[in-house]
Amino acid sequence: MATFNYTVDTQPMADEMSSVSRHVNITTGAVVAMQTAVIAAEVRAADHVCNNVNKGFYSLIRSQISQKLAKFQSEVDSNIMQLVQQKKALLSIKSRMERDYNMIAKRYTKLFDGLNTNLKNRVFELDKPTIDFASKEIDKVSNRTKYLTATIPISQLESISTSQKIIASNIKQKGQNVINSMKWFIHEMNIQKKLTDEILISDSSISKVGTSYIPIVVCECNRDRTEHLNIDIFITDAELNSSVKSAIKNKLYAEFGQLTWSKKAAPSQEIASEFSKLLSVSSCSTRIKDLTLRLFQTNNYLTI
Repeated sequence: MATFNYTVDTQPMADEMSSVSRHVNITTGAVVAMQTAVIAAEVRAADHVCNNVNKGFYSLIRSQISQKLAKFQSEVDSNIMQLVQQKKALLSIKSRMERDYNMIAKRYTKLFDGLNTNLKNRVFELDKPTIDFASKEIDKVSNRTKYLTATIPISQLESISTSQKIIASNIKQKGQNVINSMKWFIHEMNIQKKLTDEILISDSSISKVGTSYIPIVVCECNRDRTEHLNIDIFITDAELNSSVKSAIKNKLYAEFGQLTWSKKAAPSQEIASEFSKLLSVSSCSTRIKDLTLRLFQTNNYLTI
């Protein structure tokens, strides 16, 4: 049997295997680098997601807080406006109560003063001699020593001139008191005469009897959400005293229920002109002035 021997060169295969091994090593390095890049990308993605979630949660909480803050702020503003209106209403009630109290106090003070004077006169008339003795004679007796002339207990020659000087001084003092009393009485009589002439009106000075017209402003308004109406009366201060003002106000309060109110289409030209003047000199902002003018133009009110 024939035998064949062949020699096979494995160097090319070894070279290829070496090349394959090198490529496998490169692939392994690429896989490791890719794994590292994937891990880094996952970390960045997780951080991005967490940041966005945190930002969204923070924005949501901030939005809810802002909404609640705006809601509570509106409630506080409405409560403040309501408190201001209630304050104005209470101040109006206070001023009206003060006016009523002063009017009633003056009336009853005058009444009790008259009663005290009448009672005093009646009590004095019950036993006039005793009252005169207690109020007049007792004072004279108590002051008797003031009206006595000082005398010197000894009557020697050197004391006579001194005693005479003392007597003359006392007489001069009493004479001066009498003169001052007469002067005071005449002065008071002249003052009383001038006052009487000013109060009394002679028939010749009266030219005619007529009616005097006094401007009065009556305002009825509602300053709060309740149904309570406030009444304000304004009277001029020219040529009117407090008693006349009180009488006019009392008459208006008594007759107020009989007044008839009617709707007025537009305010008069004088009122509109005066309102424009007050609005032009006001120090408020332009927005408030415009709103005030618009409310004045669109306002509907009643007049007597």
